[in-house]
Amino acid sequence: MSVTLHHVIDGPTEIDADAPVLVLIGSLGSTLDMWRPNIPELGRRMRVVRLDPRGHGGSPAPAGDYSMADLADDVVTTLDTLGVDRFHYCGLSLGGMIGQYVAAEHPERVRTLTLCCTSSWYPDSTPWIERRAAVLAEGTASIADAVVARWYTPDWAAAHPDVVAESVGWIASTSDVGYAGCCAAIGALDSRERLRTVVAPTLVVGGADDLATPVDPHATTIAAAIPGARLEVLPAAAHLATVERAAAATRLILTHAGV
Repeated sequence: MSVTLHHVIDGPTEIDADAPVLVLIGSLGSTLDMWRPNIPELGRRMRVVRLDPRGHGGSPAPAGDYSMADLADDVVTTLDTLGVDRFHYCGLSLGGMIGQYVAAEHPERVRTLTLCCTSSWYPDSTPWIERRAAVLAEGTASIADAVVARWYTPDWAAAHPDVVAESVGWIASTSDVGYAGCCAAIGALDSRERLRTVVAPTLVVGGADDLATPVDPHATTIAAAIPGARLEVLPAAAHLATVERAAAATRLILTHAGV
């Protein structure tokens, strides 16, 4: 059963031709605050709907393992509740995985698709099985430092200790059950065939120094599978490239959405 997701709306309050809707969903273990560096410019041009996926931030955390279909259905249910019919979609990592499913299953609703630092398939699901078990045994705080160490390049992290500390806090405050449920969804992910059915104009964004979802094979696989997709690689950026290279990432999102 789908759930209604916690959300924040930035920018114009009315949906009209002058304020196209942009949906944003971030990384596993983050909250909708992840997009804060991008919001001033995005919100000036679009009506931005930021969502916490289930198990994250202020959203419900149902018990049990989740599927990518569950996470996508939550997005559609929430947008229906908000009266949003058609929208541009941008997701990073887990948010990008959800976006692949939404775009394939609801092609009439997605105007453009931007997939950042994400994957369509992990040939070895063992790390996700192990992370799920670790979180259920010892809590999200036990993995927070190790995960965030891969989110930013070392030099950028050293120059922005406040952002690193906040990021660690996001993960540590994420529901153990919710985080583990999403690990199960990621471990079972295989969207490679589904990508071929995506019709929304698609931009794939990678971070040149992303250790979590390296451009090759993750971004390159997605870009090759979606008809007409374009790949952009941000230099000097790790997994949360939209934070580390916020200005460049924001320009790419806006340009792709045509606003």
